[in-house]
Formats: sequence, structure tokens, C-alpha cells
Amino acid sequence: MAVNLASVFSKQVDERFYRTSQTAIALNNRYKFNGVKTVNVYSIPTVALRNYQRSGLNRYGVPTDLQNNIQELTVTQDRAFSFIIDRGDKDQTQMVMDAGRALTREIREVVVPEIDAYVLDKVARAAFAAGYTAATAATKSNAYELFLNGQESLGNQNVPDSGRVCFCSYKFANLLMQDSSFMRDSQRSKEMIDKGILGEADGVKIVKVPASRLPSGCAFILTHPEAACAPKQLEDYKIHDNPPGISGWLVEGRVIYDCFVLNQKVGATYYHGTAFSS
Repeated sequence: MAVNLASVFSKQVDERFYRTSQTAIALNNRYKFNGVKTVNVYSIPTVALRNYQRSGLNRYGVPTDLQNNIQELTVTQDRAFSFIIDRGDKDQTQMVMDAGRALTREIREVVVPEIDAYVLDKVARAAFAAGYTAATAATKSNAYELFLNGQESLGNQNVPDSGRVCFCSYKFANLLMQDSSFMRDSQRSKEMIDKGILGEADGVKIVKVPASRLPSGCAFILTHPEAACAPKQLEDYKIHDNPPGISGWLVEGRVIYDCFVLNQKVGATYYHGTAFSS
């Protein structure tokens, strides 16, 4: 006679590891996109100095009209999700299929990582397109030197020394930790480590980022909060209780966002890694 063994499912859900947004510390919110899709940003050029002429009518030089440039910032990312939790499924799984918890899980494990990856990709591509980039293979002997080369690039573009942030892969972080020069010059505290910051070197916060949030082949991205803005124009999340045709909950979400590197601030970005193919 066969024996039917009893089984039971735990009420505890085996949740995946996750991390909060890592890019917020390197962005500014100076440009407002409330009620509009596009914001036009002006930049004003300068004129070169010339020798003063002590005779003639145009002693300061021939005057010309001062022009202006316009950068259009148009929000392009309009993303959404939808899923159903059947009331029977919830009742028969010891209530672990909770709509509120499922929504929180969706935001932290899908929405936040996508936006972070998009922001870092846009910053890296802007730096690469402008020529603020290098691709030397990193080792435990030169990792800190490569980082300082990025610092030099920002310095030559008059970027403020304070406030800079470096987002690096775990692979590059491991090489930094083996570089004696970095270990000598870096500063670390428990508070930094708790926030996912490797430490501070040459006045720069160094943040370790999972490879899934970085462009493929990226060692590190160096930037400053003045360089980019990343508006979230809409964050709309809803839980519908027993909507028509469904016994249970319909969960929906929509987020409209983008990231823009300002034309006059692109010198505040630096990308170290392999070239972009497209």
C-alpha cells in the first residue's frame, strides 16, 4: 500500500538580494520637466581675446553679435508593467502572494536597476563620444593610476574637485584594493561601506556597481553631479482590487524617465572601458 507523505510550504518567501538606486548621488534636479516633454537649455558662447589696436575705429576689434546655443532635452523612456494575483492563488499559498509586497519587489528589482543602468549608459556614452575615454587594461599595479588619469581629464576641463563620483565594476574595485598606492591614499569609514561606497580617494567617492548596471566592458565611470540630470517625469503605481473580470488584484505601473548629459558639462564625465559598438 502506497504511503502519501505530507508536505507544507513555508509562509516565508525566499526573497532575492537587491540594492537601492546608486546613481542619485551623481545627478542634479535643476531642470524641471513638470507638464512638458521637452526642455530647451541655453548655453552662451564667449569670444576670444585679441590685441588692442591704438588706432582706427575698431580698437577693441570688430564687434559681432553674441550667439546662443540650444540643447533640447526630450524625455523618451515610457515604460510599464502589469500582472495579476488571483485571489484563489493568494488564499491557497498561505497569503504569500500579496499584491503590495509584489509591487514593492517589482520596483526594487526591475524598475530601479533599469533606470540606474540607463543613466550610467548615457553618461558613459556621452564621455566616449566626446573623447573623454581610455581603454588600457586594468591591473592591480595600474588601477589607481588609471583612476587618476580620469581625475586629470576632469581637472583639465575645470570641473570642481569636490563632489566627483566614480562608479566602478567589482572587478576594477578588486584591482584597486590590491594596488598599494590606492590603499595608502584612500579613506574609508563604516558609513561609506554601509552605503556601498568602497571609499574616498583623491576626494572622490568610489561606488561599486554590479556588472548588470554598467555598460559591457566598463571598468569605471567618473562624473560630477553638475554633468547630468535624470528626470522621472511620472511614477504611477496602482493596485486594483477585484477589477472587472478578475477575482483578485491587478497591479500596474508606469514610469517616464530619461537622462541627459549637458553639452557644456560633458567634460565632467570620463569613461574607462571597451569601445561602444553602437
